[in-house]
Amino acid sequence: MGEVSRGARALVVCPDIRKESYDLDTEARLEEICGLALAIGIEIAESYVLPVRDVRPNTLFGSGQVERIAADCELHEAELVVVDGALSPIQQRNLEEKLGRKVIDRTGLILEIFGERAATAEGRLQVELAHLDYQQSRLVRSWTHLERQRGGFGFLGGPGETQIEADRRMIRQRMGRLRRELEQVRKTRSLHRERRGRAPWPVIALVGYTNAGKSTLFNRLTGAEVMAEDLLFATLDPTMRAITLPGIEKAILSDTVGFISDLPTQLVAAFRATLEEVTGADIILHVRDIANPSSGAQKAQVLEVLTDLGVIDREDGESTIPIIEVWNKWDMLSPERSEELAGVAREASEVIPLSATSGWNVEFLQERLGRALTEAAKTCEFVLAAGEGRKIAWLHAHGEVLSDEDAGKGEDGPARRIVVRLNPKELGQFETL
Repeated sequence: MGEVSRGARALVVCPDIRKESYDLDTEARLEEICGLALAIGIEIAESYVLPVRDVRPNTLFGSGQVERIAADCELHEAELVVVDGALSPIQQRNLEEKLGRKVIDRTGLILEIFGERAATAEGRLQVELAHLDYQQSRLVRSWTHLERQRGGFGFLGGPGETQIEADRRMIRQRMGRLRRELEQVRKTRSLHRERRGRAPWPVIALVGYTNAGKSTLFNRLTGAEVMAEDLLFATLDPTMRAITLPGIEKAILSDTVGFISDLPTQLVAAFRATLEEVTGADIILHVRDIANPSSGAQKAQVLEVLTDLGVIDREDGESTIPIIEVWNKWDMLSPERSEELAGVAREASEVIPLSATSGWNVEFLQERLGRALTEAAKTCEFVLAAGEGRKIAWLHAHGEVLSDEDAGKGEDGPARRIVVRLNPKELGQFETL
């Protein structure tokens, strides 16, 4: 079966399996899978939810439903079928044979997006490992060679590609090499994170459901130009920039990959390293698309991932890192909904409504962040020997020195009494000197 290029017309089918439980309602699921298809340049000819009472092991759908899909493909001139769900290799192959068209499931679609968007060496390694894991059981299909000439992985095809028939031995060997390379990358990332931990600047991590507006807010706060399109997974690789906040000379802002419901298993493991940046943050900004009808379900997904990362305690639900909720896209709300949510926001101390696009209330967020970071500071008193010049200089360079007085003569000679405000990170750094 021939490859399908970008811009292909597709029929998008969202199976609603009776015995399955879903994080989002059917309308939101259909909207999300269509968003994923659009993100990879697919033209949607038609889309709908298809109830499935009993899963057919060979095709997922019943024979009558397969006939309906085939007829709809003819009617709408669709050359591609996108199925919102995980298809087994047998189901995928049989559907392609019966429909006479290429069939892509949710996992394949997300992998294709990640393959095109990963910009860093680490991101490409992670996506390729996830792709190979997915492809192991699909050797009946041709796929793009590891030395591919384009982004993505050939689910959609494209010019300049070289197709090969991969065997399991080659895939296992390649996966082994990738895992070793990734382990080295993780060690390097851990070292960088440790070095940042010794730096005097606090770290603020942006997290949120994909397309919630994290990158737009990142650009607004930093003046940077990170990709901020209205697309699912516009940002994949973590990006960091220095920012200035009221009362804070310098802080590091980190933008992370967006979360999504039912993320393919292969990608959960592969992208854990990028999400680990969150665990070293001083404050987490949870950016929500408050205008999205599924905002509540999306929030639950994000909190579940933070729980998996150990940021939130699974027993008591308490976070080990302060979390501020940013209710983004406030300007997209109806007047009635805006008034209703404004009352909720006033009652919640850690909620800030804003519009990253227009900049409305962003200044208040900056003030709140500066206050949160300075409020965490403690007033400490140290009596240091005059000979401990390195420690004295460090306190003056990194803390807010309230007083520095002669403390008379101590066991080691003349001493200084220094009263200084330090945040927990700075205090920990000082104690290691």
